[in-house]
Amino acid sequence: MNSPAQLLHSRTALYPRDRRSVAVARDLTRVTLTDWGVTERSDDVLLCVSELATNTLLHGVPPHRCFRLDLALLVDGVLRVEVHDSGPGEIRTPAPAPESEHGRGLLLVAALADDWGMRERDPGKVVWCDFAIRPSED
Repeated sequence: MNSPAQLLHSRTALYPRDRRSVAVARDLTRVTLTDWGVTERSDDVLLCVSELATNTLLHGVPPHRCFRLDLALLVDGVLRVEVHDSGPGEIRTPAPAPESEHGRGLLLVAALADDWGMRERDPGKVVWCDFAIRPSED
């Protein structure tokens, strides 16, 4: 987390450098949102988890390493998604050619999330995005 915000709920999981990990991370996120009563913006959150996990696998996870997904629901109604990797480099939001089938993941995250960014860690980086949500009342 960027600031010392108060957590209502959190969940963390590690995933191997394997393309199937994207679907597993998305499934964990879906179950977590349901467990936490978060229905608002769940499709946006799931798409952003998919995009961040895919980018991490393509650009951030060295061979034989894992990536970490952190989900946090803060008391102020913000859902934070973080994807941690141990690879070098900075993130870029490219301007893909109209006919390109790649390069739009971070553009989607920027369009769907209320805020997003990156911070360094040792080793690697964390790419995060925030969503203002209201948990459903049971």
